[in-house]
Amino acid sequence: MRGTPSMGKRSRIKVHIKCRRCGHHAYNVQKKRCAHCGYPAPRIREYSWAKSK
Repeated sequence: MRGTPSMGKRSRIKVHIKCRRCGHHAYNVQKKRCAHCGYPAPRIREYSWAKSK
């Protein structure tokens, strides 16, 4: 099946799990990368545009 009916089945899969480095619920299971800290990259992910003032 393609299109709209198959989009509803996406809610069944777990996209993110808890990251072992930062503890946020941002580790992508398929990409094997944390959206918050960048794990397993050796350096912590940070951008100047994302810093809070």
